[in-house]
Amino acid sequence: MNTNKEEINIVWFKRDLRLQDNEAIYNALNSNKRLLFLYVFENTLLNDPHYDERHWNFIKQSLEDLNNELKDYKTRVLCIRTDLINAFNQLLNRYKINTVFSHQETGLLITYNRDKDFTRYCRNNSIKWVENRNNGVLRGLLNREDWIEKWENYMKKPQFKNELKTEQILSTEEISILENYFQLEKLKTPKNNLFQKGGTRMAWRYADTFFKKRHEKYMNNISKPSLARESCSRLSPYIAWGNVSIRQIYQEAAKHKTAKNRKHLSAFISRLRWQAHFIQKFEMEHTMENASINKGYRKLKKSISNEYQQAWETGKTGYPLIDACMRCLGETGYLNFRMRAMVVSFFTHILWQPWQASSQHLSRLFLDFEPGIHFSQLQMSSGETGINLLRIYNPIKNSLTHDEDGTFIKKWVPELAHLPISFVHEPYLMTVLDQQFNNFKLGEDYPNPIVEIKFARKKASDILWEMKKDARVQEENYRILKKHTNTDKTKI
Repeated sequence: MNTNKEEINIVWFKRDLRLQDNEAIYNALNSNKRLLFLYVFENTLLNDPHYDERHWNFIKQSLEDLNNELKDYKTRVLCIRTDLINAFNQLLNRYKINTVFSHQETGLLITYNRDKDFTRYCRNNSIKWVENRNNGVLRGLLNREDWIEKWENYMKKPQFKNELKTEQILSTEEISILENYFQLEKLKTPKNNLFQKGGTRMAWRYADTFFKKRHEKYMNNISKPSLARESCSRLSPYIAWGNVSIRQIYQEAAKHKTAKNRKHLSAFISRLRWQAHFIQKFEMEHTMENASINKGYRKLKKSISNEYQQAWETGKTGYPLIDACMRCLGETGYLNFRMRAMVVSFFTHILWQPWQASSQHLSRLFLDFEPGIHFSQLQMSSGETGINLLRIYNPIKNSLTHDEDGTFIKKWVPELAHLPISFVHEPYLMTVLDQQFNNFKLGEDYPNPIVEIKFARKKASDILWEMKKDARVQEENYRILKKHTNTDKTKI
């Protein structure tokens, strides 16, 4: 047994896969111990139904990018596949661990429980665990009094500038020795140009093109499924996995804001704040992962239809814009905000399915899956918060308004591409003669609508508007507003 173990500190990477404006690294560098950079591909998370290979590939690409940066300092991240406790048990065989530095993760219930277990583990092994806030989100907050001011002040503070020194970090050779004791995770990923590639370098490529040019049509195209891919920042996966911090992007946007582009970049900055708002909301009320935040809606019962859910998941509902969105999301991991809200609204309102039944499927598809945003948005789009305006999106109206020439539909539902534009939006209006003329057979080449949208919308609207009058729903409205909004409405 080695009784003369070197005492080291560990930076445990999670959703903060960057070197700069990373407080965990900053705090670790200011300690008096050498550092090990660690990422654990946790078996429990690898098997969790919220995650998909696309997420792990993005993370691997991000770690490769980190390792390329770390070459200058003759080190790399130890990337291993195991459970967290097992990882630290193995490390304790080689080193004495003084302090673990990481950020406070606003994750799933499974990561929350893991953190509780790790807290006990650290206490039992005389290890200090120092967690820092992430992106201005405050743990243990009871209300939103002055939250906006605190968040904006945090965004305006100087970033953490981390100046690494080779002698402060375990060397590549030392990490190679450690790797002999673990199952390593290979970081090479298959090439797929349809998905955004992970890493800080890629994040700043998107940021640079957005702030220099692409933002000029941000507000014009934000709701359009095709044009949004170019005019929106496309930074959400890089923020979700921590390739960049919100503060870095906030300050970069402020730097580029002029009188000419004020409308577009102010709107963009506002969405950064709303993103943090939803994550803060989840941090304060984590039960929304599985249950409606407004407890009055928990008595709402919906019949499960495997047929409906399968048609929605595979993009075969008979409503072209819905189907195009779901197929696009499956192939690329990206969909603009309006279309995300629309597919959830269709699932929960038109198909009358519980939002919980869409949660894991969508989380696996969204490359930018962020728990703090995901569950809040699902509930808002399904009309079960009580505090938000009930919006039942009409896919036909949205199709005609936001994809008027059918570009998006034709790309992702190619079986409709040869039809006249009016039928691209509504193929079910084709007569038998229309179908013969266009060499197209409804029900074979493309499905008939699985529900009659007019009656489904009315049913959902009637039920949900009536529920707004429910005493428990209204009681919860008051509680939610008191807890999650600023008392001074002028600050919202």
